[in-house]
Amino acid sequence: MITLTLLHPLQPVAVQSWTFNDEPSITIGRATNNEVVLYSAVVSRHHVEIRKSGEEGWEVINLGSNGTYIDGKPVEQTKAIDGMILRLASSGPKILIKLESESNPDQSDLDRQARTKRQPKSAKDTLIS
Repeated sequence: MITLTLLHPLQPVAVQSWTFNDEPSITIGRATNNEVVLYSAVVSRHHVEIRKSGEEGWEVINLGSNGTYIDGKPVEQTKAIDGMILRLASSGPKILIKLESESNPDQSDLDRQARTKRQPKSAKDTLIS
């Protein structure tokens, strides 16, 4: 299972979260055919893909013209790590990645996820100014 959380631009709080269980690939961008839709001028129509890699691993692939950044450094493709924060474009929205092993979920992650506000799957659009 993977949870993507949009972080507030100025405060370390969650704005919206999306949890995926069985998807082999998750795309993030402005286009409405993405699993996570973010309306921001710096986000490309198809900005980033997070794809399953191996049994329980994930990888992050940049698709956007404005780049994807981790710790201020541009990345084209990298392994996703639990707690990693992606930035879409150098000044765009930040996405926290939480990975959970389906065979042995961490209870503290479950507690934290229970407190995180989640939108129904149909409500996937988020406006970022």
